[in-house]
Order: sequence, then C-alpha cells, then structure tokens
Amino acid sequence: MKLLFNRVFDGVDEMYAIAEKTLNETVKELGEAAPITMPNTAYFLANHLTYLSKKVTTLGELKACFPEVKAWMPHEQRLGDVFKSGFGTVLAAEVIEACKYARSDKPYGDEYWGHMSDAEVRELGVPLVTGDIPGFVVIIGPAPSDEEAAELIKGYQSRAIFVFLIGGIIDQAKRMNLNMGFPVRVVPVGPDIWSVAHIIAVVNRAAMIFGAVQPGDREGFDHYTFHRIRAFVNAFAPVPDIVVGCGGGAIAMGFPVITNDTKDMWPVPKSLIIQEDTKDFIETSLEARDIKIKVTKIDIPVAFSTAFEGEIIRRNDMQVDIDGSRMDCFEWVRTLESTEVEDHRIELFGPDIDSVPAGSRFALAYIVEVSGKSMQSDFEPVFERKFHNFLNCVEGVMHTGQRDLIRIRVSKAAFEAGFRAKHIGEVLYAKVKSDYEAVVDKCQVKIYTNPEDLKRLRADVNKVYEVRDARLKSLTDESVEVFYNCILCQSFSPSHVCIVTPERLGLCGAVSWLDAKATNELDPNGPCQVVTKERVIDDNLGIWEDVNEVVNSSSHGALQQVTLYSILQDPMTSCGCFECICGIEPTSNGVVIVNREHAGMTPLGMTFSEMASMTGGGVQTPGFMGHGKQFISSKKFMKAEGGPARIVWMPKALKDFVSTKLNATAQELYGIEDYTSMIADETVSEDAETLIAFLSEKGHPVLNLAPLL
Repeated sequence: MKLLFNRVFDGVDEMYAIAEKTLNETVKELGEAAPITMPNTAYFLANHLTYLSKKVTTLGELKACFPEVKAWMPHEQRLGDVFKSGFGTVLAAEVIEACKYARSDKPYGDEYWGHMSDAEVRELGVPLVTGDIPGFVVIIGPAPSDEEAAELIKGYQSRAIFVFLIGGIIDQAKRMNLNMGFPVRVVPVGPDIWSVAHIIAVVNRAAMIFGAVQPGDREGFDHYTFHRIRAFVNAFAPVPDIVVGCGGGAIAMGFPVITNDTKDMWPVPKSLIIQEDTKDFIETSLEARDIKIKVTKIDIPVAFSTAFEGEIIRRNDMQVDIDGSRMDCFEWVRTLESTEVEDHRIELFGPDIDSVPAGSRFALAYIVEVSGKSMQSDFEPVFERKFHNFLNCVEGVMHTGQRDLIRIRVSKAAFEAGFRAKHIGEVLYAKVKSDYEAVVDKCQVKIYTNPEDLKRLRADVNKVYEVRDARLKSLTDESVEVFYNCILCQSFSPSHVCIVTPERLGLCGAVSWLDAKATNELDPNGPCQVVTKERVIDDNLGIWEDVNEVVNSSSHGALQQVTLYSILQDPMTSCGCFECICGIEPTSNGVVIVNREHAGMTPLGMTFSEMASMTGGGVQTPGFMGHGKQFISSKKFMKAEGGPARIVWMPKALKDFVSTKLNATAQELYGIEDYTSMIADETVSEDAETLIAFLSEKGHPVLNLAPLL
C-alpha cells in the first residue's frame, strides 16, 4: 500500500525526470539561443509566467529557470507541499511541451490540438459569462470501452460542458467517429499527460485576460480559478502516479478529481472522489463542482446543446441546403393579438425536406408569431438574431446569416435520425417560450416551403425590415432618454462595466441597445440596468455625471469616470472578450484596428494578442480600446479625436465586413466616397513606413488632422 501523498511525490519526480531529460536533449540539439514561441499568444509560457513571473523566450532562459521548477516540488508530508508540488508538476509538463514547440510551431500536426491561442481563450469569454458553457471537464485515459467513451463525451456535450481529452480516450473518440475540435468544444489536447500543461495555460491566461490577475500572484490565481472557473477532472483507472501528481495541482486550483480507481486511492471530500460506476461520472462531477444544468426539453430526434454551435457541415455531409442568397428564404418574428395565437401550434405549408434528393438546395422560411401583454415590437429583431444561436445548438444543423439571407444546412446524420422541417419549429418554440417567458405568453410557428407563398411573404417581410431599419436609424445617443449598463462579464472580470448606447454596442458585439433594453425588460434585476443621462458634463467626450455614478457603483469603486467617445481620456474598460482592439499608431497620427480572428502582425509591431494584453480585466488603458465590430462604423467612434477618419489600418477581412456601413458614415461625415479604399490592410502594409507611403498616396484624411499625442 502506498500513501496518497507519496503517490503525488512519486508522480512529481517522474514528471521532473522526463522534463529534465527532454530539456537537456533539446538544448543539445538546438542550442540555448533557440527561440521558444507558443503560437498566437502574448503570454509566453503561460504557466511559467503565472507562477515564476518569467517571460521565457529561448531554450537558454527555460534552462536557467529550471532549478526554480524543482523548488516548487517540496516533499514534506504536508497538504501545502502536495498542492505546491502539483503546481511544480504543471511547470515540468510545460517544459516538455515547450521543447516540442521549440522544434516546430505545429508539433502535433492535425492529430492533436496542443497549445490553444489567446483568441480561442477570449472566445470562451461570452459563453462562460452567459452560462452557455457552464463548466469544463478534463478526461484522462481510456474509458472501459469505446462506446462508454462516446457516451461520456456526448453526455457532457449535451449539457454544454467544454470537454478536454488527454490520452487513450482520444483514440476511442476517433474510433467512434466523434466530431472533435475547439469549435465543437471537444478538444483532443494530446496523447500524454504532460499535455495537460496546455489546459492549465488556458485557465491561467483566462485569469490574466479577464481577471487582470498579475504574474506571480499565486493567491490571486488560486482565488480566481477556484471561484470563477468551474472545472473538474475525470480520470479512468488505472491512474498512474504521474497523473496523481497532476491531480494535486488540479485540486489546489479548486478542480475536483473523480475517478473509478480504488487501488492506493484515498477519497478526499469534495476534492478526490471515488465513483466506481463510471456511468455516474457526469452527475457525480456536476454535483462536486456545484454545476446546475438548466435543461430545455425540446421534441427533436437529435441532441440540443451550445456545444454544437461551432459545428461545420460540409457539402459532402449535407442533406439539404436552405440558401437565402439564391432562393426565397427568411425568418420573421411578428407580434399578434392573443386571440390570433394558438400556443405550440407548428404548421408546415408545403413539402418537407425529405421531398428532395440529398445535397439539394431547398427553399424554406419560418414565421414565429407571439403574443404577450409585455411584448414590444422592438423585441422582434432581438428574438430573430437569437435564432442563429438557437438553431446552431441543434446537432447536425448549421445556421448562418439573418433576415432574408439565412442559410441552413441539415446534415445527413441529422436527417437519418429523423430531423425534419417541423423540428425547426419545435426548437424555436421551445427557446422563445423559455428564454422570453417574461414577455411571451403564447407562441406558434409557421413554416413555408411553397415557392408562391415564399415569394409573396418575402415581399411582405422586406417591408417590415425597412420599417425596422428606419426605426434603428432614428435611434441615436441623443434621441433616447436612457442608456443601459451591462455587467454580464463581471463573473470573470469583476470591475468591468459596459455602457451600451444606440451608437455604441457592447464590446463583445453581442449586446446592442435594443438587446440591453430587452434584457432589462425580461429581468429588471438582471445584468442590464437603466442608466440615466440627464447631467451632461461634456457631450463631445461623452461624459455624464449620472453615467459616472453608475460606472463607479457597478465597478465596486474601481472606476471613477468613463468617456464614451474618446480613446485617450478615461476610455471604456475591457473585460477581455472584445471582438476588436484599436490602438494609436503614432507615426500616422491614426489608429490601427485588429480583430481577434486575425493572427498576423499590425503596423504597431504587435499582434492582436499583444495589443489585447495591454488592456482587459476591467482596466482603463488610454490609447488602447476594446470594442465591437459594428462600433467601427458608428459616428461616435473616437468622436472626440476626429472619429472614423483616424482609422488607418485594419485586416482585409474586417475591412470587407464593415465597408458598407463605414463608407456610408464617412460619406455623411466627411463627404468621402469609398473611404475604406484609403485604409491600409495586411496586403499593403504591416509596418509604419509602408503605411505612411500608402496613406500619402491615397490622400487619407488623417494626414490633415491635429496630432493625437
């Protein structure tokens, strides 16, 4: 019999020995000057930065701090030493993984995921704070059978738990043909236990990005991970000592370990739980981490979970393609009197999707008709925008676009499981009734597939869209009586506050003024509260005394003042999940904007990750500002510094995305046609010198503006 503490220490020693051997061999092969660059991150080796405050960039620097790793592996028979040794195991694991990345920036090829980028960490921000990802599980080792492995993974997926896989369970998932990858929230991290370093790096970067926890603040990291990251571990028997060593670190971070191994394994209440029946792993794990899953029962033949939102359906896997760009397709919410709506009535007018051969295009539209005493017409487009999320949660269904440019693909697998047009109605009914129960009393769905109906109804709905667009255009910061705050992200970024206005949406891109209004109506005590704007201080900078009072109270005193229209004076804080970040480019006197999907360099000499690391966590950083994509074309974008005329560079994909609205804004403000053609992108410049040459050639208006600094 071996005591649990001794198992941890033996595992720690084993990981250290492997790390030492790997490091020495890699240094001998590549030399101490060889660079270590983890792809697309501004946080170096994140665990070394977290615990040792070391920015490791070369093998020599890694070797120099290796003795400090050993110092994190005390072997006294005390609980604190077990926990510290667990962290030491993570550091040693990161050494092993770093050596792989010193040899290649893609050491795992396409077989395993390995390192996860800063952009991927930031993508987790919104679903974590909204509860769309209620927690994380790390599954280690092969399950008793391939079938049980698939059942466990899909069980977590159906509950929206983000799944990390290590070791033999990855091979089992492959044999069962499970769809894996970051977008579907089932990540095959690596074949060996030391790849766990990548998972802990995600956790620690989340603390730095969203929580503004500083390197070296172990207490701050422990507090953040314990209280804000709901994670746990499932380890299948037999659990070797090296995994037990890693488990010490997991438990220290607040992540309970659930295992079916009973040999030399000693239960620790709420931390190390022995569950011999592996079929009960899910319920035992959720209970251990106090995760309560809200289940919306939907009568469909496939699974429904936010885990499927990133699922891509390729042409070869597609049963039908509902394509609004080529056919009459649309989605429409309209409010009717109560007598006109029969609750849960779902009707199909025309042939079903089984009437055409596999791979065919298909015309389809759906009208969701609602009634309710508190329902407002302003909520209709809010509901419609959520249809994208609702339908993407269906396993085997992919939805893109909106209004009359929707595109929906149904996979062959979903079709074979029995998915048909009426199930679209079931999903929309269930989610509208559950998510908007405060304003929707009754709901019915009408699905149309007859070409003559679709043509007639599309003409009708386009008139509705035009009325809505006119309404939205009339909504300005000056025309409304109130703004709203949004503190959704405070579960991860405690001092961050968004002020949402008609002309400035939330920096995550997910909350418009109408969204915030609807959220407040649905839940008056929820994350979006009314903010009055009666006592203006400076309408050019965007400062109101009553706005500042709300910012101060909502940030728990961390912030005193915010300007809504300036990047230089008390700019809006960022939580870390912003769609874009802009920063001053001093040579041109303008600003560079980069979106998180862009991995390349900017003329500032920094990538998105490097720029983003300078803000976030609820702090104000004059000269840098996180924001949503749609804010770029707003007349209030950097209004105090000259507005959109300051934009000198952005990635081409982002420029293409905002061009129509941004060009219209520039035409109205400055009389400039095709303004985006004057803005540089990565195809013409990634440095200041070529940027200035391009701006001069195009006669960019920034060249005539007053200096920013």
